[in-house]
Amino acid sequence: MRRLFPVTDQTAAAETTEGAPGGGDRGDREWSLAELAAAYAYPEPEPEPEPEPEPEPGSGSGSGSGSGSGPDRGSGGGGPGVWLRANMVSTLDGAAQHDGRSQPISSAADMRIFGTLRALADVIVVGAETVRQEGYRPARARAEFAAARQAAGQGPVPAIAVVSAGLGLDFSLPLFTSPLVPTLVLTGAAAPADRVAAAERAGARVVVAGDGPGVDPARAVEALAALGHRRLLTEGGPRLLGQFVAAGVLDELCLTVSPLLTAGDAQRIAGGPSVPVPRRFELASLLEEEGFLFSRYRRV
Repeated sequence: MRRLFPVTDQTAAAETTEGAPGGGDRGDREWSLAELAAAYAYPEPEPEPEPEPEPEPGSGSGSGSGSGSGPDRGSGGGGPGVWLRANMVSTLDGAAQHDGRSQPISSAADMRIFGTLRALADVIVVGAETVRQEGYRPARARAEFAAARQAAGQGPVPAIAVVSAGLGLDFSLPLFTSPLVPTLVLTGAAAPADRVAAAERAGARVVVAGDGPGVDPARAVEALAALGHRRLLTEGGPRLLGQFVAAGVLDELCLTVSPLLTAGDAQRIAGGPSVPVPRRFELASLLEEEGFLFSRYRRV
């Protein structure tokens, strides 16, 4: 794996040598999990601002000019200290899956990053249809990340949060009956009472994040933050990602571009109605391995 962006003096100097990823590595080698974790670390929470002094009499009370055009460090669209990132994969012709699943367009390096992003997160937010299609299971504890998670005040694994309006889920699956930490089910206030009861009997924690049958994306982020989950990761599917985009709460997109062509009519990474004004993101980093591009974009 090699770093293509950001380009630094060290990047150029490492054109034919291997260096540390933090210093602009273009050495074509497999990065360790610790190096990947450092490269994909969540932003640190923004410190509490100091109160502004009262203006001197006669000096005016202008509003100030602000600073920078990018997002504040650790301050996401879901509120201070909350950061929602998405991890998706797409082929060269825009397909987010093949035969209904993302695995056929992935790679070994993509799966290493997939596992790293999970290990960094407090919670993994996923749509009900993706849970069914991809056969989701509980997150597993990884010894390689145990010390880092403990130092960050995190549990042994991230919780899985399933977004569902009708709760048409099989609550006998291990995802609900035997996770290391209880699976969350995000739904609306009008969800079927019998399905809510079935979820709770299976051991899931039902979280209401909408006034009707469905989930409000912004309220979902707020509800997860209220439970102490501030490092959020969504793995889609396309409909859910589209809802987060439309609500303006997505802070970061980790997009793997797979060097494959599939044709067909597979979904894109984000679906649903288009937004009135396209959301602008900026490139934060770009890695490459065996023709796969691993990009990170952050909201502007």
